[in-house]
Amino acid sequence: MRHKNNVKQLGKTSAHRKAMFGNIATSLFLHERIITTKQKGKELKRISEKLITRAKNNLSLGQEEGAKKLHNKREVMKFIKNRDVVKKLFENIAPRFKERPGGYTRLYLLGRRPGDAAEMAMVELVDFKKEVVAPKKDEKKADKKSKALAKKGKEKVKEEKSEKKEEKKAKTKKETEKAD
Repeated sequence: MRHKNNVKQLGKTSAHRKAMFGNIATSLFLHERIITTKQKGKELKRISEKLITRAKNNLSLGQEEGAKKLHNKREVMKFIKNRDVVKKLFENIAPRFKERPGGYTRLYLLGRRPGDAAEMAMVELVDFKKEVVAPKKDEKKADKKSKALAKKGKEKVKEEKSEKKEEKKAKTKKETEKAD
């Protein structure tokens, strides 16, 4: 019986599980949104929230407590091997959640995967905003002008092709008349 065993094994050895969740957590912090299976997503939520909390604890520490800050970073780096991602976690992600008392990630269920019917889920950071760059008015006008020019160019090409076809027809008629 598995009483008081809170680890979801997911059919993997402990070393494989640790490496897999380290990689998935790295991807989550790098891209701020990932798609995975439902069970891995649930476990990833637990792990990533602990890492964010650890990074948030560094914000409240002062300059004189540099050893504690270093300890927190090293504890996170045991799990996330990419230094750039750790830097992003401590400098960008943790300050965004400074006032939030927990619940930093969200899990959306996406349905079943076509190949093996595994339940899929999307895990994202709560404050994730997809950056949509709207074109400026000047760019819209430029796009319209370029499209109009492209249409005119296409029309000219069509006219030239039709003229060439007519010339070929005229040549073939002359050749057939001469042959007669």
